[in-house]
Amino acid sequence: MAAEALFRPFAARSLRTPNRIAMASMARWASPGGDPAPLAGFYRRRVEGGAGLILTEGVNPDRPAAGNDPTSVKLHGPALESWPAVIATVHDAGGAIAPQLWHCGATAKPGQRWRPSAPFESPSGLQAPGIERGVVMDGAAVEETIAAFARAAADARRLGFDGVEVHAGHGYLLDQFLWAATNLRDDRWGGASLAERSRFPLEVVKAVRRAVGPDFAILMRISQWKSADLTARLVRTPAELEAWLAPFVEAGVDVINVSQLRWDEAEFEGSPLSLAGWVKKTLGVPTIVAGGVGMAGDFIGAFSGRSAEPEPVDALAQRLAEGEFDMVAVGRGMLADADWARRVAGGARRSACTPQMLLAGVDL
Repeated sequence: MAAEALFRPFAARSLRTPNRIAMASMARWASPGGDPAPLAGFYRRRVEGGAGLILTEGVNPDRPAAGNDPTSVKLHGPALESWPAVIATVHDAGGAIAPQLWHCGATAKPGQRWRPSAPFESPSGLQAPGIERGVVMDGAAVEETIAAFARAAADARRLGFDGVEVHAGHGYLLDQFLWAATNLRDDRWGGASLAERSRFPLEVVKAVRRAVGPDFAILMRISQWKSADLTARLVRTPAELEAWLAPFVEAGVDVINVSQLRWDEAEFEGSPLSLAGWVKKTLGVPTIVAGGVGMAGDFIGAFSGRSAEPEPVDALAQRLAEGEFDMVAVGRGMLADADWARRVAGGARRSACTPQMLLAGVDL
């Protein structure tokens, strides 16, 4: 009975889902040349297995160094010809789909030595504090990147997606501008305060909203943690959180997808609320919670060779029913079981997620 809350419909502007279960965005590096066609079957199986929303793996806008692997999927050029069939596959199975716009900045894929046709780019030429990689973006590069996000979002609407997600977490490009440790700029795209460092991601969101119009759903992916520093924090109080994200909501973000190492981790002292819960409480917008949903532990352990066992979803469903957040994004669970949602609905046994499964669909 507790799981019933997971199976209620959800709506935000153009986004309509039959339930509250999303497949989390996971970079699978399975698209030679950036072609999304090979992803259709993977997505279809998850929707047939009960997922209401597919959040695609990160798709690169039209910047030469936006990806960190030659098989990162694209949302420009020849790749645009393949997306309609992928979208139709998801829709025909009864689900919704939104692409996650993803510019990696200077963040490298683990173990990857590949180089794109242009140098990797970031606010200050840093992959992480003290680690140089790529070039410092000049003003023209920043403006061109904003335009590239907008073009990708416009194409997403034209192609038939149900919404679009802007990735501003995990230490990728937009997050590198947000984080003081990787944004050392002294121009209008930098600054001592988080509000100042938010200007570039905020301009991206504004450009995306102009590109898609008033009725198309915009989601934004955020995190406190970075792949280079799991303990990093952009904000330390609810007031700071509200001050940071309120301009993004005003600029047109409809849903905030909150990535935590553990979905149920309390964010601020004195309250059991998750970060997703605090975002919803302070801003009043729908939130998606992600991080260890339906699995014991966090995904970081898999990189040390540890498997993750499934765990009950009663507490998750109860907190969803109480309104702490509005949707859940499932990653490892749907790698282990394409029919994760149907298994939860029927009370069936769910599978463990092995490191091999995770490395075939990693979200970093």
